[in-house]
Amino acid sequence: MVNIAVLPLGAYQTNCYIAWGDGSDDCIVIDPGYAPEQVILEAEDLGKKIDAILLTHGHFDHVGGVRGIAERLGCPVYLHEKELSQPEQMTAGPLYYTDTYGEGDVLRLAGLAIRVLHTPGHTPGSVCLLAERTLFAGDTLFQNSIGRTDFPGGSFSQMQKSLSRLAAMEGDYRVLPGHGPETTLDAERMYNPYLR
Repeated sequence: MVNIAVLPLGAYQTNCYIAWGDGSDDCIVIDPGYAPEQVILEAEDLGKKIDAILLTHGHFDHVGGVRGIAERLGCPVYLHEKELSQPEQMTAGPLYYTDTYGEGDVLRLAGLAIRVLHTPGHTPGSVCLLAERTLFAGDTLFQNSIGRTDFPGGSFSQMQKSLSRLAAMEGDYRVLPGHGPETTLDAERMYNPYLR
């Protein structure tokens, strides 16, 4: 089972997720956009050790807390290599990372098997992260909406292909977006105009 704590952080209320599998003393952190100390303290309050940071993309509101966590704890930071093409005005400076991942990679961390789905559109290296029946969607898919494609590196045609791929996944999934409330893939297939 995927256990999750969510911290909406910063002015953009970016959802930072702390996740772990049953029985694990470790956790992963997804998209710590701000407040590294708050994220570290939350993990400690949960009784977990941060094993790694996983990034859905490199925009500043998703990566602002990365360096503060990684340098203090010495944990790896994963990012899709195509995010390295992002202009620095979108990333608030050079992106901090230690490892890259890509389509089809499976990371075994914190008692979870996390599969990487490359879903470009919002950015060239946007990914969704799939753990069991939970999809960490970043800024690809929101409740009844999708991420913007008009920023540098965005592409509406690529976003359409990524959304078609998600819509075609068999069965239902819990969807945890980069901003806003959680939803389900079935609900988005039914109500999200971009998935119909």
